[in-house]
Amino acid sequence: MQKIIGAFMVTAAILMSGVSCGGARNGSAAGDGAPSSETTDAETASVPEFDADSAYVYLKRQVDCGPRVPNSVAHRKTGDMLVAELKRSGAQVHEQRFDAKAFDGTVLHSRNIFARFNPEKETGRLLLLAHYDTRPWADQDPDESKRKQPIAGANDGASGVAVLLETARQLAIKNPGYGIDILFVDAEDYGTDNQDDSWAMGAKYFADNMDAKGWRPAKAILLDMVGGRNARFPYEYFSQQAAPELNAQFRQAAGAAGYASYFPQTMGGAVTDDHVKLIEQGVPAIDIIDYDPRQGFNPTWHTVSDNIGNIDKTTLKAVGQSLLQFIYK
Repeated sequence: MQKIIGAFMVTAAILMSGVSCGGARNGSAAGDGAPSSETTDAETASVPEFDADSAYVYLKRQVDCGPRVPNSVAHRKTGDMLVAELKRSGAQVHEQRFDAKAFDGTVLHSRNIFARFNPEKETGRLLLLAHYDTRPWADQDPDESKRKQPIAGANDGASGVAVLLETARQLAIKNPGYGIDILFVDAEDYGTDNQDDSWAMGAKYFADNMDAKGWRPAKAILLDMVGGRNARFPYEYFSQQAAPELNAQFRQAAGAAGYASYFPQTMGGAVTDDHVKLIEQGVPAIDIIDYDPRQGFNPTWHTVSDNIGNIDKTTLKAVGQSLLQFIYK
């Protein structure tokens, strides 16, 4: 994941200013984590059911590729798999290739993957995004001997991608009637402390070039680390500054889906993440991320413990169903 700008509570005063690394994807039963009983049938009748088991399979396929560090075979295979799955969902898919120079001088041969649903709908488009690369080093691992090992990135990377792949599958089944784009960004997690520009390089490349391509969205939602145990997603500071209405709408949807408890209406910290690059270009964007400055990131963040054994399908379900509620309502 990305560098913390501020690990602090924000006060009210501040707020005022086909290709596969593993097995082929199989159909699956409905996922874990049923909505609470407070949700009415009328509220959810027209919203598809998010399949957490299906999302878990998408997640596992990424992890089975190995660490998705840019320039690696696993990284290339994962990108190919994502392109194939998005095409399978009927999207118009574009591959945006670029070279990014990392803070240590390494040239990262990178690829953003951009998919359009209802591409003829030119206005009011919603962008959904997640990064698919993984951290090259477990630099936050409590065992110093493991800090130079790459991470599996089951939560930090694969979880957001998995939720969006399952969302794409649902979009193929039920057309939402307006334009939705899905973006898998690259070269997000190769950064270092005190160098903000070393993070989210794929998102920056997309944001810098979106107008020339005609790809500017009306609003954007980023998913990052959305599969961990005991996850909670408070407001992220930059999100609330740039897009308070979008934040409120998403939480309203989460409540209607029965998952309000996962999205407390409290302020988290400020995180340098992919959404910031869009905000800098004038796009209202929010970050759905498991981070609270009082507790930090999920305990597996940038450690070798970020593996599939620490993924919770209930969290995938909560985020995915809330997102579908937002899309279809």
